[in-house]
Amino acid sequence: MSDPDLAALLEPVKQITREAGAVILEFYREGFSVEGKADGSPVTAADRAADDLIVARLQALAPDIPVVSEESHAAGARPDVSGGRFWLVDPLDGTKEFVSRNGEFTVNIGLIDKGVPVLGVILVPVTGRLYWGAGGLGAGVENGAAPTLIRARQAPADGLTVAASRSHRNPALESYLASVRMKDQKVAGSSLKFCLVAEGEADLYPRTGPTSEWDTAAGHAIVLAAGGHVETMDGAPLAYGKPNFLNPEFVVRGQI
Repeated sequence: MSDPDLAALLEPVKQITREAGAVILEFYREGFSVEGKADGSPVTAADRAADDLIVARLQALAPDIPVVSEESHAAGARPDVSGGRFWLVDPLDGTKEFVSRNGEFTVNIGLIDKGVPVLGVILVPVTGRLYWGAGGLGAGVENGAAPTLIRARQAPADGLTVAASRSHRNPALESYLASVRMKDQKVAGSSLKFCLVAEGEADLYPRTGPTSEWDTAAGHAIVLAAGGHVETMDGAPLAYGKPNFLNPEFVVRGQI
């Protein structure tokens, strides 16, 4: 897609993300029940309400671009993405963080073009902090003020700062961390780990557990726009439009 096309989409997608965040906060403040999905992960009415809003808004914004979202996919929706351009939506990334009320959950909207994330927006509803990135437009963060541009940093010579999952630790991750010359570790939930790398607060984010493409697309786009990289463990670019939208293990890097 051209830069003008992405520029025309970016502001409306930011607004859609904020609207979904407002819906989620209503449930967060007023209470909600928790159910289990077929894969054992939690889901709430907030997930479903935000999903419904985002899918409807994106379909109205760009009727020719199919939408793949976590909750609609779980409900059996299978849009045709063979054209190579499609949205990936996680309406409430970090449902475990939402349920535990630690504030570390996000709304994620990413746009894929020919297997590559070209636009991403991530909102932290509790703080209002919004991250964005798009090919040719750079990456930024805003919270009720003018956007501040962000950039992944060069790795410092004295060791790496690693972003690690709060809710998804496993022996493979601990083994990987043991192999890294790590100076510091920052623990965070949801897609915030991508944002830490994109804004130069961390140098590396390894993910050794299962993820789906809607978990990573928005953060991946932001990291790319900020000058970073997202690769599989064997060094290939993490691609999108895979069978069942399942990701292999991957690592997010700044300018290493």
